[in-house]
Amino acid sequence: MDQEQEKLLGEERRTTILKWLQEADEPLTGSELAKKTNVSRQVIVQDISLLKAKNEPILATARGYLYFKKGQKEQCVQVIACQHNEARTEEELNLLVDHGVRVKDVIVEHPVYGEITASLMLENRRDVQLFMKKIKGTKASLLSALTEGIHLHTIEAGSEEKLSDACIALKEAGLLVNQD
Repeated sequence: MDQEQEKLLGEERRTTILKWLQEADEPLTGSELAKKTNVSRQVIVQDISLLKAKNEPILATARGYLYFKKGQKEQCVQVIACQHNEARTEEELNLLVDHGVRVKDVIVEHPVYGEITASLMLENRRDVQLFMKKIKGTKASLLSALTEGIHLHTIEAGSEEKLSDACIALKEAGLLVNQD
């Protein structure tokens, strides 16, 4: 949209955003959506919340918003427990994606708030690099900082073998919590 175009309003804007998300192969950031609709990023955040309240399967990830498309190939899923310091985060994530595994989220158990889950949706080294750049650029703390480095990941891949190989690599690197 060019800058002279009027703002998209309310329901029309949300319908347009939903269509863009459904058609996108990559995550769309709030800033991108704000620019395309000529509204603020905060308005987009509110629109996404309203769409999610209508049960639209939108995931907010570190890379932007994703629409979970029905009929996507069934994946093997596993939850793993890891522990390491902040300096080894990139190593851990790269080990996973290098084995063809998607890192769906990170989960920590907080003593006051209970389970806290954040969507990641990291699939390759570029995704990991962008995630780490965002962490460093915003000086945000990792969720695992709340739990002395202990955290869970939901991981998925096209085969159990990929998940198994990734777990073996994590264990060899000393990043997987011994589950014996």
